[in-house]
This record gives sequence, structure tokens and C-alpha cells, in this order.
Amino acid sequence: MNGLVSPLEARVQSVCLVILATVATAASLYWLRPVMIPFVLALFIALGLDMVRNQLVERARVPQALALPATLIGGVLALAGLSALVSASLGQLSANASLYADQLEKLIQQTLAILPGPLQEAARTLDLDTLTRIPVSSVTSMLGRTTSALANLLSQSLLVLIFVLFLVLGGPQAEAHEGTWGKVVSRVQTYLLSKIIVSAVTGLLVGLTLLILDVPLAMVFGLLAFLLNFIPNIGSAIATLLPLPVVLVDPNVSSLAATLAIAIPAGIQGVMGNVVEPRMMGDALDLHPISILMSLIFWGMLWGIVGMLLATPITAVLKIFLERFDGSRPVAELMAGRVPVSTSRSAEAAPDPNPPA
Repeated sequence: MNGLVSPLEARVQSVCLVILATVATAASLYWLRPVMIPFVLALFIALGLDMVRNQLVERARVPQALALPATLIGGVLALAGLSALVSASLGQLSANASLYADQLEKLIQQTLAILPGPLQEAARTLDLDTLTRIPVSSVTSMLGRTTSALANLLSQSLLVLIFVLFLVLGGPQAEAHEGTWGKVVSRVQTYLLSKIIVSAVTGLLVGLTLLILDVPLAMVFGLLAFLLNFIPNIGSAIATLLPLPVVLVDPNVSSLAATLAIAIPAGIQGVMGNVVEPRMMGDALDLHPISILMSLIFWGMLWGIVGMLLATPITAVLKIFLERFDGSRPVAELMAGRVPVSTSRSAEAAPDPNPPA
């Protein structure tokens, strides 16, 4: 009897082992982030290039021998162009960081000045300089962290490119994309295609809108709108509010232009995120918004800004693998927002097909 384990004890042991394995995996991912971040990023880039190669072969009737070199050359040129654009924008953002902070401080002071009398008295009793410095330092540090994270990612672009080359050259052919891996490839490619198109159009429209309205750093804010759009929900809100201190404080920007510089990008983000993107993507990810939010927090804690950019596709891939096993399938159902029903409870609730007379 002592060697037997009750079902409850076995379940408790399994839960404890899962918790320990999760903690150990998270610690390993954090410790290995200098290698894992370029590798995971290269994996998603390779999946995107594989999609382009398949389209060239199937629709454009390009021979397989030419489709692969054309895809690699196009991918390298696109990555180099994006890296140059990000580097130039980061340089411009870093050069104007102090101006941005000064304008944010002026905006806070102007906001405090128009407060009602009792609130102004309360603000005067406190240290006004302290009240203005706290949000300014927070925003400045956030911009600094974002800039350093993107700059660090650009510094690893050579390592990412090496990973991409090996993954594309040694990856399976289109006919080998079956089973679980085929499902992963299909969902990730659908997500990447929809997200890249929506983010590019959003960033271009936001940048052109701010440029027409003569807002300083217009194209930088457009690029940030493109990058932050990969962070669901939170990124679009941050991208919309980032130009706020510049447009409200800059004397060269009129009141009408300042209003339009916030209203039009907000409308663009709302239409692209709530109308266009769901129509393009459909239920490709099959993730509940709470699951996406929790994944943003988790991967953001592990890998920072880059982790937040990669959180959604990583979580979608994890959910696909959890669906393949009976023990983890309830967790996958919870990630999709569906409450799993126990088979035993379903059997108890089912009516008896042969009721007694």
C-alpha cells in the first residue's frame, strides 16, 4: 500500500513538476537571451521568407533553383534597408531626446496651470519641479530603453542573418509542412503576413499625416508606429500618444494641427487594428486577449521590448503544441478563452439512454 500513489497525490506531483519546469525554463530563457533572441527572430524571418519563396514558385512560376536565391537576396536587402532606416531614426530620436523631454515638461506645467484653484493650491504645496520631473524622467528612460534595445538588436543583425541563411537553406520544403509543424507554419505565416501589411500601412499613414501637418520627428513617429504595432493593443496606444508633447507644446504647430495630429493617427490605428486586421487574420491565432496580455507581460519581463514584439507568435506556437497532448489540451483551451469541460462531469450530466421503467 505504501508504494501506491493516489490520483490526487499524482496530480499534485504533476502540477509541482510543471511549475518547477516552467520556472527552470524561464530562467534558462533569460540567461540565454543573447543567443535566443536572435535565433527566435531569425526563425520567424525564415518562416516569412519561406512563404515568399513558395509564392514565387506556385504563383509566379519561378523555378525552385531561382526562387531561393531571389528570396534570400530580397530578404537581405529588406533587412539592410530596415536596419538603415531604424538606425537613422534612432539617431534622430537620440539627438532630440532632450528637446522631447523639455516639451513634455512644458506640457505638464501648462496642464497644472489650468487646473482649478484647489488643485493648483495642492500642486503648489507639493514640489512642482518634482511633479514635472517624475514623468519626464520616466518617458526619457523609456525612450532610452527602447532606443538601446533596438540598437542592440541591430548590432546582432549579422548573427540574425547567419541564422536566417542556415534556416532557409536547411529548412523543409513546402510538401514537408504537414502535421503539427505544418499547422505552426500556416498560423505563423498568416500572422506575419497580416501584421507586416497592417503595420506597414499604419506606419506609412501615420508618418505621412504627421509630415503633412509639419510635426517634428514625423517619420520617426511613423517608424515607431510601425514597430509598436507588433505589440497588440498596448503598442498602438503608445504610438498614438508619443507625439503628444511635441504637437501640443511646439509653437510652430497650430491648435488645429495639434488636434489633427492626435485624432487622425488614433483613427488610423482604430480602423487598421479593429477592422482591417481582424478581416485579414481571422482566427489564425485563436488566442484570448487576456492570454495575449499575459504573454506580453511574461516575455517583456524575460526579453524586454523585443520579447513584447515576439510575444504573440511565440504564444500561438506554444498553444499549437499544447493542443497535441491530452494532458495539456485544457491549458490550450484556456488560452483560447474556452473553458474545458471535464469528461467525467460530462458523463455525469449526460442523460441515461436506458432509463428505468
